[in-house]
This record gives sequence, C-alpha cells and structure tokens, in this order.
Amino acid sequence: MTELFQDSDPEVGESGSRSRQSRAERRRQQQRRAQRRRTLVSFVVMVVALGLLVAGAWVFIRPLLTDRGDPSPSLHDYPGPGSGSAEIVVNPGDSGAAIGSTLVQADVVASVEAFVAAYNANAEAPGIQPGSYTLVQQIPAAQAVEALLDPTNRTDDAVTIPEGMRATQIYARVADRLEIDVAEVEDAAAELTLPEEAGGEIEGWLFPSTYSIGPDSDARSILQQMVDMTVTVLERNDVPSDTWYEVLTTASIVEKEVARPDDRPLVAQVIENRLAGCDGTGTIGMDSTLVYELEKPASEITGTEWNTATAYNTREVTGLPPTPIASPGEAAIAAAANPPEGDFCWFVTVNLETGETKFTGDYQEFLEFREEYQQWREENGR
Repeated sequence: MTELFQDSDPEVGESGSRSRQSRAERRRQQQRRAQRRRTLVSFVVMVVALGLLVAGAWVFIRPLLTDRGDPSPSLHDYPGPGSGSAEIVVNPGDSGAAIGSTLVQADVVASVEAFVAAYNANAEAPGIQPGSYTLVQQIPAAQAVEALLDPTNRTDDAVTIPEGMRATQIYARVADRLEIDVAEVEDAAAELTLPEEAGGEIEGWLFPSTYSIGPDSDARSILQQMVDMTVTVLERNDVPSDTWYEVLTTASIVEKEVARPDDRPLVAQVIENRLAGCDGTGTIGMDSTLVYELEKPASEITGTEWNTATAYNTREVTGLPPTPIASPGEAAIAAAANPPEGDFCWFVTVNLETGETKFTGDYQEFLEFREEYQQWREENGR
C-alpha cells in the first residue's frame, strides 16, 4: 500500500500539501481575529461594568460626604422661601453653634454649619437676645440670623439686667417686669439654690444679661437662671471653684470703678498689687466698697465715715470686702480671673464724663492725677 502512494505524481502531492497549509493558516488567522474581538468585547464590558460600579458607589457615598462638612450651600442650606413655623428658645449664654443646633432640631435651618457661617458673617449676630421666637421653617441660615435679630419675632417678654447692678436693684427690676411686689421677689431670692462657694450670700451671683419671661416664669425661676448663669460664666473662664468668691468680689469692684472696657484689666491689676502690699498698707482703698455699704455717692460720705473701720471700708480694712458689691459681667470676671502683670498701684478717673482713667505705679504721679481730677470737678461744678 505504501508503494502505491509513493508512486503518485509528486506535483499533485506538493500542491495539495500547500493547499492544506493555506487553509490551516487561514483558520489560525480567523481564530486570532475572533480571539481579539472577544478580548475587546470583554474589555469594553469590563470598563462599562466598572463605570456602573463607580457611579453606583458615588450615589451611595455622596450623601455621607455631604453630611460630614461639605461646605456647599446647595447641600447644607435651604434655598427658601420656607414654609410653616416653629417655636424656638434661645437660652442665656447660647453660642452660635448652640442656637444652630436648636434651629436644626426645629427644621428652621438645614445644618448647624450653615447657621454658624451665617452667624459669623453677621456683625450684629452676637446681639441675639435670649427668649422665645416664632420662625418660618426651612429658610436660609442668613435669613434665620436676621429673623432672630428682629424683635417682632419675639413671642415672650424679657427682663434685662445691666452690669454693675446690686441685688436690691435687680429685685426691683424683676418685680416691675412681673408686675408684682418687691417683697415677693425677695422671698423668692431666699429660696434659691446657691453654690456652696456663695456662703449663702446672693450679692454678685445674679448674672447681668437678658432673661426671657414666659407664661410659666416667676421670680424664683428668673433669679435661679441668673445664679446658674454666673456659675456657667465662671466655669467657661476656667476659674477654680475655690477662688470664686475672690474673683467675683474683685470683678464687682472692677465693674463699679471704671466704665471703659480697656480699663477693667488694669483695675484688676491694681487690686492684686494692693492686696500684695504695693502701697505698704495691704488695703485696696476703693471708694466703691464704702459706697455700697452706705448706699450713697462718694461725694456725700463724711470724713468720719471714711475713717470708720467698717467691713466694706477698704480704706481702713485690709483685704477684700466680705461679699461682692454688684453683679459683674463676663469681661470683668475674665479680668479679675487673669489680671495682666504690671506695677500699677493707683489709678484715678480724671474725667467723669468721658471715663478717662490714669494708672501709675508711682505715688507722686498718683497725687498729680488726683489734683487733675479735683481741677476737673471745679471746672465742671461737680
């Protein structure tokens, strides 16, 4: 059988072989082209699938990122104009963030971050008063700040206590706002919960601010807010509780001695130096303390009274008086808690109209300042 094939025409055998090789090569090329098409299709499918996966993940993750501080107003601030209404309460001492949290809970603004940004951008925002307000819901944060500054949105009454008032003056003001007798306010004061550091004395613990008077408010609740706010301010200024008496007493004297904000820390410095004996006596020598005790202006105090060693006569008695002499504000408390270093030992307010006050560590210069004050009184008939 082999020989029969070997006797075949050689030309025919070679041509068939080439034909078979050509067909095999074409099949291989077709297979390669098909494989490339399959690879390309697989790549395109993979890219499309990956794109869909990324898009789906972004749809899920995007809200999480925006809730974590994305500053875009479109994501965090209502566009307005808003609808509906909500009753909210701004408490004494609330920060912009605290007010923002209250507004978010009431659905007035979209986020605390948006409100804080609007609050910081409005120079009048720190003037927002404690109290109850009726506000439109879902409004832009900037509009919410403006609404809180508009007294027509207030839904309650309020009582404002200025810095430097003594307890009896505060009682009279509360009684007037509540339209009750002062005796009722005094009775309410006797029932207050005071800090142990107050030693049972309320003077100095009624913090000056504006307090809301709602339908359920009474003298006791209003006065207790004042006491609680004093504690809050002391803690906010990192005043150790064992120094609360000294700081409040010093701050109350600072509040009564000068009117200009820049002078408060310097008066606190003088008091600290006087207590340390800068003038050799250990007395702080403040007229305001005896004025508090006698309840009359310094110009009406007699020579005998100035020379009588009573508890509040700090010309005659060393150390601080037994209680504060008024309700100090936060600036005075901060000054008393951290008086600046320096050698000032005396000061004189040389102009009662402008409040100009001069400080010195030199006694002779102090005498010159005192003479300047006397001259101003003569020229102005005081």
